[in-house]
Amino acid sequence: MRPIRKGDRGAAVEDVQRRLIALGADLGRTGVDGVFLGATYAAVRAFQRDRHLDEDGEVGPQTWAALVDATFTLGDRLLYLRFPYLHGEDVRSLQGALNALGFACGEVDGIFGTYTERAVRDFQANTGLAPDGIAGPDSVRAVEGLRHVWSAKSQPPPAELRAAPARSASVLREVDVVLACSGATGALAERLINLALASEPGARVRMAPPGPAVAGTVVIELTDEDGDVVPVVSVKDGGDALSCRMAAAIASAVPVLSRVVVLVDEPPHEEHALQALAVSLLDGLCSGLGGPEAAVLP
Repeated sequence: MRPIRKGDRGAAVEDVQRRLIALGADLGRTGVDGVFLGATYAAVRAFQRDRHLDEDGEVGPQTWAALVDATFTLGDRLLYLRFPYLHGEDVRSLQGALNALGFACGEVDGIFGTYTERAVRDFQANTGLAPDGIAGPDSVRAVEGLRHVWSAKSQPPPAELRAAPARSASVLREVDVVLACSGATGALAERLINLALASEPGARVRMAPPGPAVAGTVVIELTDEDGDVVPVVSVKDGGDALSCRMAAAIASAVPVLSRVVVLVDEPPHEEHALQALAVSLLDGLCSGLGGPEAAVLP
């Protein structure tokens, strides 16, 4: 993006001004007028100074990203584990609330990493929600419903809480996993790979076209056709049941066939559902490859 500079006018300047006002900046009587002068210039420099950015008074990529991060509020978007990690003030708010409620996120750094995913899943499991680690509308409502509890409590130091990742993903560094997919299952495969990398940056998970020549320590064929390769796992029932079936299929296949067919009749299009399906499949993959000690949410 071209930096927004002193003297610029237009909708982009108005957006910057709205974000600055949301953060408490005083832009004077003119307020949001789409003109980057005096008070707006001073507010940008003050914001940059507070965030330890280059105090040049221009809204370039770094300053814009920091402004966006700072103006996210909890519930503005889905929060979940992905790579690069989601970050922002909404993540910081979520982490602070969960830590205060006793669900360990570790350091409140505004970055949705593996410890934060685990804390979200623990919270969901304790409030009767599907423990998928995705902070969507239902989870946010549950957190906000306990505001009277966590807002009055000081956050315990991270050392007082046991922070842990949601899955034992280190096995993904040691095993070559190939996702053989085509057509509509490609989006699911991409989600699964992204989640694997977010869980374990050294994960050896890749995507390839389906076919007998595809080779790997374990090949997971995402398809809508039931073939003659066993075992076969259907994604019709998601969540913990799918994770367990996936784990059992992986554990039984690796010593013999090293190939598992995952039946995906129609991958979900909605973001939350697609991410939740990827979570279930990765949980099962890690558990199946790592054995009982790799079980999710012990």
